[in-house]
Amino acid sequence: MSTPGGPRRQVEARTEVCVGAGQCVLAAPEVFDQDEEDGLVRLLDAYPAAALLPSVREARHRCPSGAITLHDGTAH
Repeated sequence: MSTPGGPRRQVEARTEVCVGAGQCVLAAPEVFDQDEEDGLVRLLDAYPAAALLPSVREARHRCPSGAITLHDGTAH
């Protein structure tokens, strides 16, 4: 997926790794939420705008379980 500013970064949030700490939601609420039933991560935007990438990187850094991955947006 491309934008005028180049390829967009893809965010992956793995619920099977998530421990429900909620740090991702605090860092990037436009991109992440928590499931109301189990508290695990819910991805709201897999291709966030470039302006949100610093928040996504912060969320990835804060995640105690390593459930968040940021891909470069190129085809795999």
